[in-house]
Amino acid sequence: MFTGLIEAIGTVRGLVRAGAGSRLEIEVDWRHGNPPSNGDSVAVDGACLTVLAPTAGGFSADLSPETIDRTLLGRLHAGERVNLERALRLGDRIGGHLVQGHVDGLTRVIAIQPQTAFSRWRLSLPAEHTGEVAAKGSVAVHGVSLTVAAVGDGWFEVVLIPETLRATNLDRARVGSHLHLETDVLAKYVARQLQKPDRSAIDDIFGGSA
Repeated sequence: MFTGLIEAIGTVRGLVRAGAGSRLEIEVDWRHGNPPSNGDSVAVDGACLTVLAPTAGGFSADLSPETIDRTLLGRLHAGERVNLERALRLGDRIGGHLVQGHVDGLTRVIAIQPQTAFSRWRLSLPAEHTGEVAAKGSVAVHGVSLTVAAVGDGWFEVVLIPETLRATNLDRARVGSHLHLETDVLAKYVARQLQKPDRSAIDDIFGGSA
């Protein structure tokens, strides 16, 4: 599990094909805290990967065919910047929201509206995730925990503060850019229960009939 608070920005050193998958090599300076150990989990642009061959200056991670199919990681090139977050430890403060590191799909930047020091973004919302996104709820975009400001037919909006743009790679996104999207895990379970065809769905959530 993660929180959606980016700890560091890494730089892609290389992406090497390995059978049906690939090995991603990342350079990073973990200025706050110790580097991860071999086998630890790290979210890379919001996708949970297993750390391999860690050093003081970076680490490697294997991309499975599933990860390549569902994310943008297989399209990375040397020199690109990636958001990094180490896995949450039991007892840590949760400053964002609970993020699994399981990318649900891609969202596209529809519009960017500057608002003084802030920036309001409209992003596409895939139809299959419509019931999992609500105003004032949480989403992870490229691994960044964001609060949903508004939701419409096929879109949702978020407001980015200057610190978010400074501390993440979202500053490189433009209208038309595709980004990783993970909806809130609690919203997923509620949406699945509400898909049940009878009253038992509501009873399962609220513990009995009203």
